[in-house]
Amino acid sequence: MLENSPQNTVPLKQRSHVKLPTRYTFRPVRSSQRELWNTFVANHASGHFLQCWEWGELKAQAGWYPLRLALWDGMTIVAGAQVLCKTVPGVPLWLGHLAYIPRGPVMDWSQDALCALFLSQLHFYLRQHGALALWVEPDVEEGTGLGELVLRRLQEAGKRVVPVHPVQPLRTIALDLTPMEEQLLGGMKEKWRYNVRLGLRKGVTVRDASSLEDVRAWYNLLQTTGERDQFGIHELAYYQKIWSLCVPRGTLRLLLAEHDGQLLAGIFVAVLGQQGLYFYGASSNEQRQLMPNYVLQWEAIRWSKAQGALSYDFWGIPDTDAEDEAMAGVYRFKRGWGGRAVRYLGCFEYAYRPFLMGIARRFL
Repeated sequence: MLENSPQNTVPLKQRSHVKLPTRYTFRPVRSSQRELWNTFVANHASGHFLQCWEWGELKAQAGWYPLRLALWDGMTIVAGAQVLCKTVPGVPLWLGHLAYIPRGPVMDWSQDALCALFLSQLHFYLRQHGALALWVEPDVEEGTGLGELVLRRLQEAGKRVVPVHPVQPLRTIALDLTPMEEQLLGGMKEKWRYNVRLGLRKGVTVRDASSLEDVRAWYNLLQTTGERDQFGIHELAYYQKIWSLCVPRGTLRLLLAEHDGQLLAGIFVAVLGQQGLYFYGASSNEQRQLMPNYVLQWEAIRWSKAQGALSYDFWGIPDTDAEDEAMAGVYRFKRGWGGRAVRYLGCFEYAYRPFLMGIARRFL
């Protein structure tokens, strides 16, 4: 396995042309250091749920090998990235793979020396271990001072960095959770506030999924939703896996909306550090007039705020505001809660072996 390579523990000063303080090392995070990694991600200003250990374990089920690489100051992680590695079936990672960092790296982009250290060692390590290319998709908003800084850092770290099609949603709606609940209600569109109260008044209740059978029942709704709204879904095992991994840690809930014992809708919502995220939603074709989706989102917002989150990410809207956009209805629903549209920097590729990556691209 990659994390057991003897080269991983060699001090930076012995493996880099950059003059480095002797206290720093660059090495993978071992499985026994899982809690240390999750604490680092959760407490860091640039930490994101897609960088938590459990997300990597979930993606391992979909054919990605998760690798957590960190810059250490003694036993303290000062910068890191969860890298997902994927290769063609039957081909070992060392022979050639694509490396991908979702919503990362996790580091203080304002520290010039730290960024240069981490990115140079990251590229060196991945090249040495068979990466054909690296995709980096930071959790950074476009058109901001931080966005401009991160772009400069990425460009300085490699000569062949180019934008590629994003893996994660390029735009989202972000809701500020710092106001009081009454103010959050007041910031919604009037119809949204009315629908939340209507659903509650009509007897829609919300509970946590408590078993894999609850996840299966929700999945039946997801199949209905996918057919109705024409989008693809994962297999049941994928959603059961993320539920099993994250619910015991308290970082994720599957909220189920019911009326007189009938399941009407459900959503996965996660909280890590200061951010709440809405991931997957499903709803029945029945009793839609009871507004269960509105009741669910309000409960998710309230829970995220109670957990200490300062923002709530509605997780993806169309790339444009065009009314004929395929997901325009989703956009209208999400923007009605009073948040603002956010556009991310996107995804960037460093090609270590451009010719081989060109061949592998069609398979990956």
